[in-house]
Amino acid sequence: MSESLEPGAPRQGSLLRLLPLGVFILLAGLFLLRLFAGDASRLPSALIGRPAPPFALPAVEGIEGVPGFSDENLREGHVSLVNVFASWCAPCHAEHATLLALARDPALKDKGVRLYGLSYKDEPANARKFIEGDGNPYAAIGADISGRAAIDFGVYGVPETFVVKGDGTIAFKFVGPLSPQALATTLIPEIEKAMK
Repeated sequence: MSESLEPGAPRQGSLLRLLPLGVFILLAGLFLLRLFAGDASRLPSALIGRPAPPFALPAVEGIEGVPGFSDENLREGHVSLVNVFASWCAPCHAEHATLLALARDPALKDKGVRLYGLSYKDEPANARKFIEGDGNPYAAIGADISGRAAIDFGVYGVPETFVVKGDGTIAFKFVGPLSPQALATTLIPEIEKAMK
């Protein structure tokens, strides 16, 4: 004979069945909170105010006349920009026209600002095709096939752009594709701050 429950007594089985729903609602709430928590391009970097990590990257094979670069190039007394890109990255293609405009900016050229490209985990033939097809904004391009230099820079994903002072100190990190608006309102002011 089965035991009968008193009316109004809670059933343990029904509470356990609601537990996964409660966990799901809690996780969904946390995800939504993080989704609208702020500007993803403002991810913190532990390297801000510290020297660029040591690295030496060879030139991308097949791109004629464009050398590789190292951390020594970032300590030559001028502000440098290090743009981490890859041919397989759609946002990198989207920002490329902005980088070309940045490289042609006569005011920045007069101030000695140099743009370096860090080709992240890319096959040399694909990187070459990307640069030859869309144009080369970079003074030098280093092939980071293993991704080690990018890891040392604290790269979350491509594209990312670093502003480096003339003494090799990282001054600013921009995460995501550069647009003309981001260039004008964020990157150019950070470049000017790094010159002081």
